[in-house]
Amino acid sequence: MSIKDLLKMSLSSLWRRKLRTILTVLGVVIGTASIVVMISLGLGLNKASMEQIEQYGGLTTITVYSNEGGYSYYGEGIAVSADGGDSESQEPVRIDDAAIEQFKHMEHVEIASPVLSTWVLLRQGVWESSASIRGMSREALEKMDLDIAEGSLPEEGGELQFFYGNTVITDFYNSKTGQNPFYENYDYENEDNYTLADVDLMNSPMFVIFDTDAYYNSQYGGTDENGNPIPAPKKYMVSACGLMAGKPTEWGENANSILCDVEALKAQLKKVFKGKTIPGQPTNKSGKPYKELYYNQAYIRVDDMNYVTEVQDQIRTLGFQAESNVEWMNQVQEQSRSIQMALGGIGAVSLFVAAIGIANTMMMSIYERTKEIGVMKVLGCDMRAIRNMFLAEAGFIGLIGGTVGLMLSYGISAIINFVTKTTYESGISYIPVVLVMLAMVFAVFMGMLAGLFPALRAMRLSALAAIRNE
Repeated sequence: MSIKDLLKMSLSSLWRRKLRTILTVLGVVIGTASIVVMISLGLGLNKASMEQIEQYGGLTTITVYSNEGGYSYYGEGIAVSADGGDSESQEPVRIDDAAIEQFKHMEHVEIASPVLSTWVLLRQGVWESSASIRGMSREALEKMDLDIAEGSLPEEGGELQFFYGNTVITDFYNSKTGQNPFYENYDYENEDNYTLADVDLMNSPMFVIFDTDAYYNSQYGGTDENGNPIPAPKKYMVSACGLMAGKPTEWGENANSILCDVEALKAQLKKVFKGKTIPGQPTNKSGKPYKELYYNQAYIRVDDMNYVTEVQDQIRTLGFQAESNVEWMNQVQEQSRSIQMALGGIGAVSLFVAAIGIANTMMMSIYERTKEIGVMKVLGCDMRAIRNMFLAEAGFIGLIGGTVGLMLSYGISAIINFVTKTTYESGISYIPVVLVMLAMVFAVFMGMLAGLFPALRAMRLSALAAIRNE
């Protein structure tokens, strides 16, 4: 019997028993759709988590913090206990230019940039905002792939200029009334409906107060050591070099950042404070500032994600604290695998029930076609051809059910993504091509596996007994 005749007889047999075939196929449809949708949810969650990690700086970056004798200082003064034990027994390990040079010469390190941060007060007319300024090297800023809407990144070695994130403007409030127009009028149901402060970040001058302690003391009647009123600090005019692309409601890793060239910021801070302690900088035992300026962080970019952990360990051996998104990614992927296994197991139960339905259908088909099988054997039909005919029928049930099940899966996935699009922009259900191919192969394989026992039974029937069967 040729393959063409075998397939033709199998389809003809299924067509003669339409209702039973349709009901059996329906079981496979439900089983296939269940397992595909369940696995797609696990894959979608993992994909959404990876995209979120990318927003937080990607998978090849390492953030290095100083170790102040057992404590790591994140940003400006938020102390978090490190893995160092007794803080009194440890010497501070701070990030300076020498440390940056050490990082640059490590294998697989592509970029090592200092990060210097300080809080300032921005003023333009009646509008005011307390903001953090972050200085980095031009090379690091370029590698961050910032989407520029207007202007350019800060020039290296030039005067101090600010590159504003797209949500910075939302933090400005009226200094006379204390009202913030954005947050007070923001429509959470319609993100495109918002009101902004009348501030032109790009084209109008921005007055910056670096000595914020002196400013607030002067505003609220503070006095110096001799009891004299503290005078208002000097305001500096700083121009903008560029704006980040995006709406004020679009949050991203650097959306609320004000970036600048690190060398220009260092020069400005030294000019403003002139021998006084710069906020966020350490002091010696006598309370005086060090001659050298220390950095809050270091930005490290590795050439390949596979070497991030290795470089991170090297940095830690030097006494610094180092964090990367790879650690977060490993935790997310481990959780994602557990979720996928649990959801896939639930879907597999439905497909297992469908396999039982296929086996039942094929057994009933054998009982109904016992005489037909006997005639085929008497006429000299090969035993393997009889077996293959029933296997082909079971395979066709799996193929048809798998195809329709996949179509149903895409429909359910689209509905799930539509419902959850406000929370997950890219959707919570993700069906890759590999999953489609595996689902089809699995459905056909399960169908043929379920039909194997009935096919073997049909092959072993006695020809004479089958012919006498009524």
